[in-house]
Amino acid sequence: MPTVSVFDMTGKKVSDMELNESIFGIEPSIPAMHLCVVAYLANQRQGTQSTLTRSEVSGGGKKPWRQKGTGRARQGSTRAPQWYHGGISHGPKPRKYHKDVNKKVRRLAIKSALSAKVADSELIVLDDIKLDAIKTKEMAKVVNALETGKKVLFVLPEKNDVVYRSARNIAGVSTTLATTLNVYDILNCDTVVVLKDAVSKIEEVYA
Repeated sequence: MPTVSVFDMTGKKVSDMELNESIFGIEPSIPAMHLCVVAYLANQRQGTQSTLTRSEVSGGGKKPWRQKGTGRARQGSTRAPQWYHGGISHGPKPRKYHKDVNKKVRRLAIKSALSAKVADSELIVLDDIKLDAIKTKEMAKVVNALETGKKVLFVLPEKNDVVYRSARNIAGVSTTLATTLNVYDILNCDTVVVLKDAVSKIEEVYA
């Protein structure tokens, strides 16, 4: 059963904690994590880009010149793609990039990502985080005390507006809830800082 150290806000070790092996100690499945990351990035795309075809560009109703006898190539409209101010051929049109991932694969990917972080010693358990007011400076002290990497993900047990607003202006620091974890956020950070209560929630959801 994997064991990690529990730290307080000053970066001091206060205890050790055993984690659920079925969530934090499995053999990571790279294919499952890859599927989830690809789907997540695809689902971020809006797919609203659109170009005008020759039928949508204004003008071009009259034939530029007669069909035969001019010596020039035949033309039917000044809005054909080869003309200046013409329409775009084969340009992007609104479409959906949405990808679905099976629930079992998604759960396996989350467990794999968390297990990989524990195996690489990139997961820290924080005893608690209490800020009296929305202060970026105070949150920065916590981040520095924990000696994390450049990119840090704080996993909270429940919505905490004070912590969220204190952290959002620090470069490389982001927050999420234990119930809305996703594989991309876990893998895209150098260190995952999980609050002690959030560990229990994760184990409750994914065990």
